[in-house]
Amino acid sequence: MSLIQNLPAGALDIVGDIHGEYDALVSLLGHLGYDENGQHAQGRTLVFVGDFCDRGPDSPAVLALVQRLVESGRAVAILGNHEINLLREDAKDGSGWFFDARTARDHDKYAPFQRPDATARASIVAFLSSLPIGLEREDLRVVHAAWQADQIEMVRTLPLGSVRERYDQWEQAAKQYAIETQLEQRMATELERWEHDLESPHMQPPFMHAIAENESNKQMMNPLKVLTSGVERKGTVPFYSSGKWRFAQRVAWWDEYKDATPVVVGHYWRRVNTIDRATVGKGDKDLFEATHPFAWHGKQHNVFCVDFSAGGRWTERKAGTTVGHDFKLAALRWPEKTLQFDDGHTLATTDFRAR
Repeated sequence: MSLIQNLPAGALDIVGDIHGEYDALVSLLGHLGYDENGQHAQGRTLVFVGDFCDRGPDSPAVLALVQRLVESGRAVAILGNHEINLLREDAKDGSGWFFDARTARDHDKYAPFQRPDATARASIVAFLSSLPIGLEREDLRVVHAAWQADQIEMVRTLPLGSVRERYDQWEQAAKQYAIETQLEQRMATELERWEHDLESPHMQPPFMHAIAENESNKQMMNPLKVLTSGVERKGTVPFYSSGKWRFAQRVAWWDEYKDATPVVVGHYWRRVNTIDRATVGKGDKDLFEATHPFAWHGKQHNVFCVDFSAGGRWTERKAGTTVGHDFKLAALRWPEKTLQFDDGHTLATTDFRAR
C-alpha cells in the first residue's frame, strides 16, 4: 500500500495540529458530535493532519486516542514532521516527553508533561510507522504541509512503513552532496567562527550562507520533508523559530498551486487573534499576515490551513493566562467548509474559490 492513500467517502472532520493537548482534543471531538468510540450519528469520519505530539502536557494520551480511533476504522491520519522526528529518533525542541536526551532541556519550557513507559513507546513507534503521508479523493487532498505534484508522485511509489528508511536515504544524499561540493567544510568554518549555540534565542548569529544553502538543499532534495514541513528557499537574514536559529525561509507554496482540487494542511501556526509570534518561538515570516484567519488562501483560494496554533498553549500556562484564548484546536468540516473549535465556537470559512 502506498504512502499516498485514499480519503474515506462521505462527510469529514479534519482536525488540525494537536501537539499533546489531550483535553482540547477530547473537547473538540465532543463538540463535533463524536462519542468516546469515535462514532458519529451522521456517519462522519475524522481525519487527523499530523503533529499529534510535542510541547503539550500529554502527548502519550493524544497518540493513544488517535491510534484507537484509526485502528477501529473511525478515523484516518497522516504523519506530520514531529512524528517523523520521533520515528527517526531526532530529538528536537519539545520532544522531551519521549526522548530522555531532551527531558531536562525541555523541563523549564514545557513541563509538566506525561512520559510513556516502554510498552507505550513501542506501541507509538509501531503505530506511527504504519501511517501514510497524504490522503486524496476526487474532491479533496490532505497533507501535513505542502501538496507538491512532483514530490507526491515520488512518494506515491513508496510503500507504507518505508518513511524512516527513505527519509534517511534522502538525508544521506543531501549530506553526500554537501561533502562533494565542499559545502560541509564551509558550514564547519561558519560554525567555528560563531562559538555560540544555535539554540540560544538571545545570541543572534550573523547570516550563515553555507548553512542557509544546506538547509534549503536538505529540504528540497527530500520529498518527504517537503510534504511534511513545506517548501523552503535560502533566506537573507537569520531568524529564531522552533527552538533554533534558521537561515532558510518558508514559502507560501499555495500562491503557486494551480490545481482545481482543494487542499487542507496543518503545520503553519495560523491564529484567530493577533499575537506576538516570538512568544512561541516563531521568528520566521508570517505567511498569514495578509490573510483573514478564516479565509481560504492561495492562487485559486482552495487551500486551507487548519492549524490554529494549539501547540502554543504552553505559553499561556507559563503566563497564568486563560488557556486556549489565543491558541486553539480546530477542525474543518467538509463539505460544509465550516470550522469547529475546541471551545465550542463554530464559524464559517470565507473566500473559497473566490475570484
